[in-house]
Amino acid sequence: MSRMADTETLKLPAHFDLEPELREQLSNRPGHQRCVEGAGELLLVVHEVPCPGVPEREALFFWKRHDGSWMQRSGAGLSGLGELLDRFAKAIDSHEEVIDEVDTAAEIFGILRHAGPLARTSRNLMQALEQVLAVDADDHEIRSYRDRAREIDRAAELLYNDGRITLEFWRAERAEEHARSAARLNRIAFRLNLLAGFFLPLVAFGGLFGMNVDLPEFVKPMFWVILLGGISIGILLLWIVGHQTGKSSDIDAGPKDGEDDSSGK
Repeated sequence: MSRMADTETLKLPAHFDLEPELREQLSNRPGHQRCVEGAGELLLVVHEVPCPGVPEREALFFWKRHDGSWMQRSGAGLSGLGELLDRFAKAIDSHEEVIDEVDTAAEIFGILRHAGPLARTSRNLMQALEQVLAVDADDHEIRSYRDRAREIDRAAELLYNDGRITLEFWRAERAEEHARSAARLNRIAFRLNLLAGFFLPLVAFGGLFGMNVDLPEFVKPMFWVILLGGISIGILLLWIVGHQTGKSSDIDAGPKDGEDDSSGK
């Protein structure tokens, strides 16, 4: 009795007069997409097109009676299944039309957030139709819907992969732009360091030659010491800056084309 009470809470259409053997396999929730068989009847449970960010799924039910006729919420037939596939195709097409025109990662994320559930739900829908054909392989209408569900599943998977590839391409493109910007900054810093190293001794020379005072005899020898010291310091600075900048450029550049990277062995 408790099991029957649970199944009564499941919102099936009022005209679905299922056999007890079939009802006993149901719980108080629709559950995943599947085909339930019992007492010569079938109950096909499928899900509506998912909404982005909504984990709950709205269930649709299709009941195949003993005489082989299908029943749906609106009455006899499987027209609701075809309309469901139309809604899947429309949702996928709406994203495919704009995926090549989006300009931001947020827009691509919005497409991926919907494409993932679309791919999973359409794949599970196709598998549920496969289960119906495993029971009744001669149901040509279900076979037609199964073939169409396969096409929708492939389209949803391609949409999801296109979105991921586009996002990865943008990421690689931004990384290349950052690398080029860093290389330009390194070249600018190298030139500034060279200028500073070159003009330092010139400033010292200018200060020395601009002196208009008479120097004592014991100070005059220091003039040549300061002059030679300034030249030596300038040459040393030029060598250090050039050497260190060259090492940094080699590290950033990595192995050249055609050369083996021994660290990757």
